[in-house]
Amino acid sequence: MSISPASAPGEPEGPSELSPQPPDAPPQEAQQDPQDPQEPQNPYRAPDPYGTPDPYGSPSPYGPPAPHVPYGTPTPVNPFAVASLITGILCCLPGVGLLLGLIALPQIRKRGQRGRAAAVVGSALSGTGLALAVLLLTTGVTDWAWRNVKEGVRDGVSVALAKGDCFDADDELKGTVDGIRAVPCSGKHEGEVFATFTLKGGAYPDDDAVTDAAERCAGLRDAYAMDDWALPADVDVFHLTPSKETWSLGDREVTCVLGSITEGGTLTGSLRADESVLDADQVAYLKAAHVLDAAMDTAPDATYAEDDLPGHKAWAHRVSTALADSSRSLRAHPWPATARTPLADQATRLDKARALWDKAARATDADAFYVPYDEGLTLLEPHTTVPARKALKLATTPPGPGVQDEGDDAADEDAKV
Repeated sequence: MSISPASAPGEPEGPSELSPQPPDAPPQEAQQDPQDPQEPQNPYRAPDPYGTPDPYGSPSPYGPPAPHVPYGTPTPVNPFAVASLITGILCCLPGVGLLLGLIALPQIRKRGQRGRAAAVVGSALSGTGLALAVLLLTTGVTDWAWRNVKEGVRDGVSVALAKGDCFDADDELKGTVDGIRAVPCSGKHEGEVFATFTLKGGAYPDDDAVTDAAERCAGLRDAYAMDDWALPADVDVFHLTPSKETWSLGDREVTCVLGSITEGGTLTGSLRADESVLDADQVAYLKAAHVLDAAMDTAPDATYAEDDLPGHKAWAHRVSTALADSSRSLRAHPWPATARTPLADQATRLDKARALWDKAARATDADAFYVPYDEGLTLLEPHTTVPARKALKLATTPPGPGVQDEGDDAADEDAKV
């Protein structure tokens, strides 16, 4: 049996077995007890086994921490970023989305919010819209486009024809006018423009107001077709007016048109008979005739003098004055030799009629009115003017049914004399 040697006296006792140490091993440091009183511990902080730096020590090398957000709460989206994106997509206010995006980006970085992508996209779209708007305004493209829009709408709803133009339309002249096409007046056509005028601006009035304003066309016809005897019996005055749609685009023009009242009727040749077509003698005669025609058209609504004697007497006075003016004009004009006699006879006839109409204007009762009125009206019958018209090479067929034969017979009698 073996016997282990005993410890030498005076040596401390140790374990029965000792692990040998390598000769070059560093000396082992003594482990410090966590409760060592030489290093004071934070009583409010538990020991960190992972060695996380103490927040009360040196600052983090990565900058200040982000704002604290409670667990489970989503990070809010910056409202300016959302507004920038919406404004940029709609392009309703170029430049506003760009401004909102520039406001949103610093706030997102500072507050830790979401919406950076929305702010960037909104700013880009708005900036592009602003650049495009500036380009359009500076190059005049907007004015060109607006003119094309207005012309396109007018092409389908209204017309842009000048005085003296003739045209055809896809639909009836008396209805909705679409597809108007200018055609030569020498051939068959549906309408001839004799005047245009512009309505006052402002808000669009109702359709009835526009139609009432267009009635002015009736008074403008005589300046274009001075000789109403030369107009076909089925020709009447029409007008083309702005619609509510074209009014909003600046359309204010009323177009006055001569057209046929016969179903499917057309015109052939121009009806223009004004100073650009007639000679000076014809114009002088027709102007004198218009003075009398205008007065005759002011007859009172009551058919009989006994129903409105004051109205009939006032009318007779207007006719008497017009007769004096017409006679004076006929006597003052230097007529050609071939027309002097018939024009002098007509002036004498007008003077006789003036005296009778003046007597009717001073009548005391209906019977006293009718005697001079009937005699004076007979002197103004259409056939009495045929000799003067023939001498001036004007139309010799009076307007109205049943009068043509009478006019031709009277002309033949005067020719025989």
